[in-house]
Amino acid sequence: MKHIAKKRFGQNFLTDQSVIASLVAAISPQADDLMVEIGPGLGALTKPLLQKLKLLHVVEVDRDIIAWMQKAYVNCAISIHNADALKFDFTSLGNNLRVTGNLPYNISTPILFHLLDNVSHITDMHFMLQKEVVERMVAAPSTPAYGRLSVMLQYRLQMDYLITVPPEAFEPAPKVESAFVRCVPHATLPFEAKDEALFAKVVLAAFGQRRKTLRNTLKGLLDDNGFTALNINSQLRAENLTVANFVSIANYLR
Repeated sequence: MKHIAKKRFGQNFLTDQSVIASLVAAISPQADDLMVEIGPGLGALTKPLLQKLKLLHVVEVDRDIIAWMQKAYVNCAISIHNADALKFDFTSLGNNLRVTGNLPYNISTPILFHLLDNVSHITDMHFMLQKEVVERMVAAPSTPAYGRLSVMLQYRLQMDYLITVPPEAFEPAPKVESAFVRCVPHATLPFEAKDEALFAKVVLAAFGQRRKTLRNTLKGLLDDNGFTALNINSQLRAENLTVANFVSIANYLR
């Protein structure tokens, strides 16, 4: 199919066969897996996955690609969902869901947060993302890449940076390097927030002005007595706190 990539959908199609083989090996699909691919595009991952699975679900928003898929996969065990991944109810597919895809870089973070809302139904996730985003996802405290995304995802997920993918592996080539990441929900949360909405509020406030100290960013939420009780230095910045620290602040406030 000759398809012109649409900028509004953030389309960059993976074409490097050696990279594709590495991604499929990392995913390690098994025949009975309940798997859904977000943004199947022109089938770089779809085709090899179909060779391994009894059924593959795909979520695609581009109607032109949907029309092509309906012709290209006539005799294949594929269930095509013409939907926006940001609005799609992944829980409707069942439990023990495995999610993968080359996510549109312009909406990758909102998709990740949407999937967090469905995480109780998910076994694992494997995504191609902008390298910078993956570095932020897996970043350790007190490093430049560590931020709100790191904390919110690490609270729920164990994540591993797997493969760096150069721009020339795509058509058209993006202006940035990409990376493949594995995300596995924690079977039991290492540190459990009693009120997850409050935990999210604390993290958002702390990183809202990341160059300011916690005493300033958490003003109105946590006072000096709170910092003392939690044994947290109020002169630190948000990037210096661990996930456990943020959970302890939220639980203290509750």
